[in-house]
Parts: sequence; structure tokens; C-alpha cells
Amino acid sequence: MDTATHITMGVALGGLSTLDPVVQQDSIVFQSIIVGTLLGSNAPDFDTILKFKNNALYIRNHRGITHSVPAVLAWGAAISTTIHTFVPETAFWHLFFWTLLAVILHVFVDIFNAYGTQAARPFNQNWIALGWINTFDPYIFALHIIGIIAWLIFDADPGFTFLILYFVLFLYYLKRYYDKQDIITKINQQFDDVEQIVTSPTIRHNFWKLAITTDDHFYVAQAENGEIKVVDTFIRKKLPDHPAMKKALQDRNVKAFISFSPVYRWEIEELDRYTEVRFIDLRYRSKGHYPFVAVVKLDHDYNIKNSYTGWIYSEEKLQKKLHPVPN
Repeated sequence: MDTATHITMGVALGGLSTLDPVVQQDSIVFQSIIVGTLLGSNAPDFDTILKFKNNALYIRNHRGITHSVPAVLAWGAAISTTIHTFVPETAFWHLFFWTLLAVILHVFVDIFNAYGTQAARPFNQNWIALGWINTFDPYIFALHIIGIIAWLIFDADPGFTFLILYFVLFLYYLKRYYDKQDIITKINQQFDDVEQIVTSPTIRHNFWKLAITTDDHFYVAQAENGEIKVVDTFIRKKLPDHPAMKKALQDRNVKAFISFSPVYRWEIEELDRYTEVRFIDLRYRSKGHYPFVAVVKLDHDYNIKNSYTGWIYSEEKLQKKLHPVPN
């Protein structure tokens, strides 16, 4: 989910913690838990700092090890221990429980969007991306805001308010699951030999982006009000036995891209001054453009001169990232 929603979830869990009798009776414990749930609900995304290093490192690691099983436990323990060090009179195990729950909730909700996480590490390195919920879901965010307002402004009981809220959200997640299953059923009826379907829900409740892989083709499609419409079709081609491709596959940006992207196409273009190898993720089509790419420029001897991976929305900006290859 987005940062704003994670913050509201931290506040909601803090309110929910008032169902705990120890929290009800001690304002210091409550205040400590509020801090713990706010930090815990955002801690796994601290790996965003990797963006300042380079995109390849960020793409390869964001929502990776920081969202793993050991990291979840480590975040909960580290945050709780730090708070307890400064506020030793708080009830540590209650603080740890609610802080850990906040971290777990963060990782749990992240698996439902198209980006996903490596939440099963170290037992499984695969990305878990269920594709039911958009990264920012206005319904989920609005429900949290309503709950917080009811608590802080209208003095509603926070424990029961957020207990009801999360029951409603449970029903909402079930609905989104069945929405996706309906789309998958229609795709399998419409296309032959479907191997993979990647669903990307959008901020519009009844509009989904789709990337469909069959034996011979990639189909980029959309579902609107239950109707499947193909917007782009690409022939599915194996990676060629070409020296430029072999070299490109050794590049760190390309490795990061491939480790993250489940469905992409490739292009090789041999120009006068250089050869360009491009990998294009088919999940994120926006206004006729595919912004998530990995591009490698090689000289005539197929030595890598420049490379880039990330989200880019114009060819001009991409070329600025790559820098011109000198004559």
C-alpha cells in the first residue's frame, strides 16, 4: 500500500489496542503502543532509501528482505526494544505484540497489489503479488480516515470502531477476490492456452489492467465493468542467441529488471553508433506507453557503455538517463 494508508493503519491499530485491558488502564502503555504501531506500520518500507543509491539496487530489494519473515520479527523487536529503552515503565510484551502486529499487517496488505513482496523469504524467494487491490485504494483509505475522525473528533470508542472497520475491510477484500476471479474466468473463456494472467487493479474500482501470456502471444488488455478488451498484442519470442543479448543479460540493471518482472518483451536495435537492447514490462501500460523498462547500450564490440532500469515516461528522458554514446 501507499505510505498514507500505512500511516492510517498504524493509527487504527493503536486505537484497536485499547481492547487490551492493560492498554486501557495505562496511558503510558497506550502512548508507547501508538508510537510502536506507527513505526511498525511503516518500517518495512524504510528500504526506499535504496533509491538514493541506484534503481537496480532499489528494484531488486524493495519489498524484498525488509518484508521477509526474519525482518518482520526483527522490526517488531527493534522498535519495541528502542521504545522500551526510553520508556522503561511501559509493558514490553504488550508493546511488542501490537508493534509486531503493525509490521505483519504492513507486509500482509502489500501482497494484495500488483507489485507484491517477497514475504515468504527465506522459505521461498518468489514474489507474492495477488493483484486484488491497487497500491492506493481510496475505499480503504477513506474507511480509515472515517474511523480516525469518529475516534478523535466524535469520541467514538476506538477499539470497537476499528474492530468494525476491519470486519468491513475483510468483506471488501473478499469482494475484490471474487472480482478478480470473475475476470480470470472471462479471460480463460476468451483466450486459448493461457499460461499466466497478471492483474493490476487501478484506482477506479471497476477498471483493471491485464497482462496475459499464452503459448504464442502476450496480450495487454483491460477489464472495464467486466468486459475484457485487448489493447496491444505481441508475438512471444524466446531470448535470441545474440552477442548483444548475452552481454545485456549480465548487466546489473537488466538482472534487477528480470528478477522483478514476470512478463516482458524485448527488442534489439543495431544502429550506426551503438546497439541497444531493451526489455519492456507489459504490466504498467499508461496512455499507450510502457514506462517500466531496462535498456542497455553497447558499442560495436558489444561492450556495455550505459544502462538503465526504472520507470520512465518519455524517450527523451530515457536517453538523458543513458547519456549519449560517443562516436
